[in-house]
Amino acid sequence: MESKDYLKDISEIKNMMNKSSRFISLSGLSGILAGIYALIGAALAYWIVTSSVRGYLILDGTIFRICVFILLMVAFLSIVTGIVLTTRKAKKQGAEIWDNTSRRLVYNFLIPLVAGGLYIIIILSQGKYGHTGGLMLIFYGLALVNASKFSIGDIKYLGFIEIILGLIAALFPGYGFWLWVLGFGVMHIVYGTWMHFKYDVNK
Repeated sequence: MESKDYLKDISEIKNMMNKSSRFISLSGLSGILAGIYALIGAALAYWIVTSSVRGYLILDGTIFRICVFILLMVAFLSIVTGIVLTTRKAKKQGAEIWDNTSRRLVYNFLIPLVAGGLYIIIILSQGKYGHTGGLMLIFYGLALVNASKFSIGDIKYLGFIEIILGLIAALFPGYGFWLWVLGFGVMHIVYGTWMHFKYDVNK
């Protein structure tokens, strides 16, 4: 009995340490919705481009600006949804929403993401946009892997998948759009569903 009690105490201490060093209130449902937003945005952008006179994008064209706006809206809706659902889950668990752990999570997530965003803006200004989709996947994957140290460790696996898809897109830039759809759309839905049933249901 004493041995079992010791093991139970050790397990509880481990869980407390884990909660104090990791932000574990991320919502799986937010990942599902982010994937849905990405698929809707990609479908809309694809329809706009293929229905245009040229049938392809040019950097100084109106169609390109519309597609950038759609991309920004997808990102905005995903962020807002993530904040709302994560906040709701944190309150339900009685956890702090904005503490040192969550700040470290956001900080480590933004470093690769902001660096990647600036790099993409630079190459777009130089008229090089063939690898944009791959670069988005790679830097987003790096951001997830970097942030996983301060959150649910499982998000690093999604990060690895995004990086691999980005590298494939770099090898085959003609498929960059579809790999972007797979990475930001389909994989978010699959991963979010898995996380929802693993961490959210009955928690």
